[in-house]
Amino acid sequence: MKKLEIAVIPGDGIGKEVVPVATKVLDTIAEIHGGLKFEYQEFPWSCDYYMEHGKMMPDDGLDILKNFDAIFLGAIGNPQIVPDHVSLWGLLIKIRREFEQSINIRPAKFFKGLKSPLINPNDFDLIVVRENSEGEYSEVGGRIHRGEDELAIQNAIFTKKGTERAMRYAFELAKQRRGHVTSATKSNGIFHSMPFWDEVFNEVKKDYADIQTASYHIDALAAFFVTRPQIFDVIVASNLFGDILTDIGGAIMGSIGIAPAANINLNGKYPSMFEPVHGSAPDIYGKGIANPIGQIWTAKMMLDHFGEYELGQKLLDVVEEVTNDGIKTPDIGGTASTMEVGDAICSRMKKVCSVS
Repeated sequence: MKKLEIAVIPGDGIGKEVVPVATKVLDTIAEIHGGLKFEYQEFPWSCDYYMEHGKMMPDDGLDILKNFDAIFLGAIGNPQIVPDHVSLWGLLIKIRREFEQSINIRPAKFFKGLKSPLINPNDFDLIVVRENSEGEYSEVGGRIHRGEDELAIQNAIFTKKGTERAMRYAFELAKQRRGHVTSATKSNGIFHSMPFWDEVFNEVKKDYADIQTASYHIDALAAFFVTRPQIFDVIVASNLFGDILTDIGGAIMGSIGIAPAANINLNGKYPSMFEPVHGSAPDIYGKGIANPIGQIWTAKMMLDHFGEYELGQKLLDVVEEVTNDGIKTPDIGGTASTMEVGDAICSRMKKVCSVS
């Protein structure tokens, strides 16, 4: 029996609704597999927890999490009670940084059953590898003075180790896909860090002669995501550029509510963390209409992480079939509830796997 211990953090808002649906799907898959078992331990860390304790997680929260096989996160944030920079840096980003989750990967594809805003989406299927630990989101900088003399400095930190690590991950991923890597840069406008990024990319690509490459400035690349997304396979980007591109990826799919993400620890010292891209949507929490697909697709990425690629692909295929059959939540044009979508996926998964 392959037993996987998963730390579950539903978090805020609709995270508390979609996470139970996704774990039910995972349990269905474990039952189908027969030799796989998920053991969950749930933690109530959230903005509500902050209001009660003055912190997003207990002081020993990271020590509690570090021995799990993975972290399954719902959504963090409720700006009506806790400022976003407090909630995110107190939990999500804290876990990413302290657990050395240096790579963030986010796929986007033409999704059957969803209406892309693109007139000709051309069956695009891409994945963004985002450097997740430094770059523009560095904590280095500060503010001085007040009034009209106030000054804010934000330093973007790019190390060769971190940059090369993200790029090599992208090239290795491209080997498993269609053999093409695109670099997101802005060396015509950002004087130091982006020429450095380009230099490292040109060094790394020499070790991957069989992989085709391209490099685009981020403004043009963002436009190409809209006008010709089908030309892309794997895109490697800095922390900020990757964040922007993946929101565009969600938009061209037809909904950011279905987009998944994985925060990957490469050295094996700490667990990786899996989370949907969408926010906590407190305005619809409790109505039973939250879209669970982002969380379920995130579960698929966790299956891939544990080597269960075949089951993961079957799950994504089933999700598309269910969506294509019109079993969808209101945000993507349907009338189904959160639970109805999850139940339909579980039922269809059992049928597909019993036939195969």
